[in-house]
Amino acid sequence: MNPLFETEGACLTITLPAEVDHPVSDMIRKESDRIMEKTYIKTIVFDFEKTGFMDSSGIGLIMGRYRALGMRSGCIRAIQVNSHIEKLLRLSGVHRYMEIQRQEAACENIGE
Repeated sequence: MNPLFETEGACLTITLPAEVDHPVSDMIRKESDRIMEKTYIKTIVFDFEKTGFMDSSGIGLIMGRYRALGMRSGCIRAIQVNSHIEKLLRLSGVHRYMEIQRQEAACENIGE
């Protein structure tokens, strides 16, 4: 499954595939950069609903998007995170820069 990119206002939602490894992370980075060049994006929401595996390149992807958005508080959110991915985000320290939610959340009122 390929990642799915959806924009709603200034919010970009990226639905991640079952496995987030180096080739997938690179493709997501390139596509999200392309989208951000054309559209003002204030917030990126990573949807982990179908994701069961993520390696360090996924952590790099998240941190890279955080930097691309200006490292503002509340600009990155992870939704529908399973316990394995949540543990990875916490162990890596990425949880300090993003909001992690176990249930789906809408784009409105993010970081405001």
